[in-house]
Amino acid sequence: MKKKIIHIITKLELGGAQENTIYTVRNLNKEIFDTILVFGPGGILDEEVLKDNRIKKIVCKNLLRQISPLNDIIALFNIIQILKKEKPDIIHSHSSKAGILARLAGIFFPKIKKIHTYHGFGFNKNQNFIVRYFYIFLERFTAIFTDFFIFVSKANMSEAESLNIGNKKRYILLRSGIKLALYKEIKKDYRELEKFTDKKADKMIVSLGNFKPQKNPDDFYEVAKKVLSQKDVLFIYIGGGERLGEFREKAKKDGISEKCIFTDWLKEPYKILALCDIFILTSLWEGLPRSLVEAMSCGLAPICYKTDGVCDIINNGVNGYLIEQGDKQGMAEKIKFLIENENEYLKIKDNVSKTDLAEFDIDNMVRRQEELYLKISFIKI
Repeated sequence: MKKKIIHIITKLELGGAQENTIYTVRNLNKEIFDTILVFGPGGILDEEVLKDNRIKKIVCKNLLRQISPLNDIIALFNIIQILKKEKPDIIHSHSSKAGILARLAGIFFPKIKKIHTYHGFGFNKNQNFIVRYFYIFLERFTAIFTDFFIFVSKANMSEAESLNIGNKKRYILLRSGIKLALYKEIKKDYRELEKFTDKKADKMIVSLGNFKPQKNPDDFYEVAKKVLSQKDVLFIYIGGGERLGEFREKAKKDGISEKCIFTDWLKEPYKILALCDIFILTSLWEGLPRSLVEAMSCGLAPICYKTDGVCDIINNGVNGYLIEQGDKQGMAEKIKFLIENENEYLKIKDNVSKTDLAEFDIDNMVRRQEELYLKISFIKI
């Protein structure tokens, strides 16, 4: 008999957590697993999933990203009803809101095994003290009813342990993956860049992420302004979201719109990444930034804020640079340093090419999840 797995995620926004969850649901062995994806409405990836006949899906209309007591209670009861009807062997939750509600619902079904993946935490040091510790309390409480905890970064795993979230013996490190084979086959095609600009530059600096506060696009823009005031280079931000128009207008107003390009979300961002030289990341918090793995797979030299899972990949001064959060001047100076010092730039690129990224392969990620599902199906927790 097949094992039934329900994956539940708050919203299908553009991001690594969402794309990896969708990939997992599509690619789990269908001879062994019967898989259902439960998600809240309003995400950019909704249409893609709803049209995909390979995915069994249930839209939970009251499962919203923002805090909404009434909708949250309704969503909790909806999830309970889904579990009662579908009778899964395993619930695998992703994202903070869905993770909390799914595990609360799971209390009523003690025979169902519960797994939660931390693609990053719902709390961070930039939050109000009370809000932060409320989220930590919820994570500690729901951890009581969680059988296994998957972390995409060592940094998040260490933080969870320091905050006494769950039993560390049930911690598993399982990297967020990308299709590594795809990146080995990329051929540079500058016509991709011509869709956005006809300007040329000796060095192109790129970042990849949506316009959520987490990704901190404001710092990207300030860094770009600092560098462009002294260097003739090209900055590209591949992203999407409500603030896209705002940043395009800013660049136009500041007279740098031809040298600081903001694109909408691209289905194949690697085609632009492959044309660039330096990757920068100004995120305030991360689980494991897939964008960094994508950039390094394309051979780019990374300069990133020192944030959570970033430190799992970058060895400062060896295969990239780590900059303290908020140090826009420091990041700008490091970009200029690589522009002005070709030997150092080539050394970083060479070390990037030697970095072993095998554990970040997305198919390896799926296979390891299958192994976990089978393992916990036959053990008593």
